[in-house]
Amino acid sequence: MAPDAPPTGTAPAPAPSARTLLPLVVPSLVTGVLASLVLLGVSGLADRLKDVLWKSLPDALGVGRYSSLWMIVMLTATGLAVGIVVRRVYGHAGPDPATTGLVDRPMPAGVVPGLLVVTVLALAGGVSLGPENPITAANIALTYWLGRKVAPKAPAPLWISLGAAGTIGALFGTPVAAALVLSETLASRPGPGSLWDKLFGPLIAAGAGGLMTVLIDHPTFDLDLPDHSGTHWSDALAALVITPVAAGLGLVMVYAFPYAHTAFQRLRRPVLALTVGGLLLGLLGALGGRLTLFKGLDEVKTLAADPDGWSAGRFALMAVVKLAAVLVAAACGFRGGRIFPALFAGVSLGLCAHALVPGVDTTVGVVCAVLGMLLAVTRQGWLSLFTAAVLAADPNLLPLLCVALLPAWLLVTGRPQMQVREDGTALR
Repeated sequence: MAPDAPPTGTAPAPAPSARTLLPLVVPSLVTGVLASLVLLGVSGLADRLKDVLWKSLPDALGVGRYSSLWMIVMLTATGLAVGIVVRRVYGHAGPDPATTGLVDRPMPAGVVPGLLVVTVLALAGGVSLGPENPITAANIALTYWLGRKVAPKAPAPLWISLGAAGTIGALFGTPVAAALVLSETLASRPGPGSLWDKLFGPLIAAGAGGLMTVLIDHPTFDLDLPDHSGTHWSDALAALVITPVAAGLGLVMVYAFPYAHTAFQRLRRPVLALTVGGLLLGLLGALGGRLTLFKGLDEVKTLAADPDGWSAGRFALMAVVKLAAVLVAAACGFRGGRIFPALFAGVSLGLCAHALVPGVDTTVGVVCAVLGMLLAVTRQGWLSLFTAAVLAADPNLLPLLCVALLPAWLLVTGRPQMQVREDGTALR
C-alpha cells in the first residue's frame, strides 16, 4: 500500500464540486464588503482626526504644523492616549502586537472596538505603522464571530481565510494580493481539492473587498515613476546589488526587534511604554522630517514625484529613520502593520541609490529596493513581488524582479522574523 493511501475500508474525501462551492458565494461577498467598509471607516476617521491634530490644533495654538516641537508633543501625547486605552478597554486592545502576524487566530469580538480605537489614534497621531495588521485582525474576529452564529458547523479556517482575504483585497484594491498571500498557506493545507478550490471563497471575498474600496476610495499604488526605457545589462547589475542590500538593511531592524521589545517590556506598564515610545517617535520625526511620519503611503508619493529633490544623504537618512520608527512603534505596543512604512523605507533607499549612482535607473532602483525591504520585513515572497511590481505598473520589469528576488531570498530565508514568541524570543 502506498504510504499516503487511505486506511482499508475508508474512502478519500470527495473533491469539492459546484454544489459544495456555491454556498460560499454569499458569505464571501458579504465578508469582502464588510471588510472594506471597516477599513474605509477606520481610515476616514483617522484622516479627519489627523486634520484636527496636525492642522486645526497647531494653527489655533500658533505653532508650526510640523515643527520639531509639535512632532515631539503630538507623538508623545499619542503614545499616552493609546496607552490609556490599552490599559482600560476590554481585552487590552488585543494581544501584544509584537507576537502577532498579518493573519492569526481570531480574537474575541469584544476586543475589536478597543483595537479599532487605538488604530485610529495611531494612524492620526503620526505613528509609523500601517492599518493592515489591526484591521485584518478585527475583520477576522468579526467574520469568525458572525460566521459561527450563522453556520456553526462550518470549519473555523474558512472564516479566518475569508476575513483575511477580504481585508487584504480591500487594502490593495485587488484580489491578486490576497490570492498570493493565502496561496502560501493554503497550498500546504491538507484536504481535497485543488488550490483554486481552496481559494474559491477567499477570492470572492478579496474581489468584493477590493471592488468596494475601488468604487468608494479609488486607491492607487502607481507612483508615476519615470518611464523605464527597457531592461539593460546595467539594470540587471543594479537589481542584483540593490535588492540584497535593501534586504540586509531590513534584516538589521528585524534582528534588533526582540531586543527593543524586551527593553520596552521592562517598563512593565503599557501606558509608560507607549508614552516613552511616542516620545522616541517624536524625536525620530524631528530628525527625519515630516515625511517620515505616518504610515508612509501618501508620503512616498511625495518622494516619487520629485526623485531628484533630495540628496543621497537625505534619502538615506529618511530610510534609516523610518526603519527605526517602525522598530520603536512595533516594539513598544502600538497596534499597526509594517508593510506600508517598509515600502516608504524601500522607496527612499532606491532613490538614494539613484542619487549616488546616476546611472541607476530611478524606477529599477525603487522597485528593487522595495522588493528587498519587504522580503526582509514580511517574509512573504509573493506579496513582496506583487507590491514592488505595482509601484511602476510596468510588466516588463517582472523578469528583472524575479531574478533580483533570488539572492535576496537566500539572504532572508531561515532568518528570524519580525515577530516574537510569548516568551520574548525571536520567531523563525
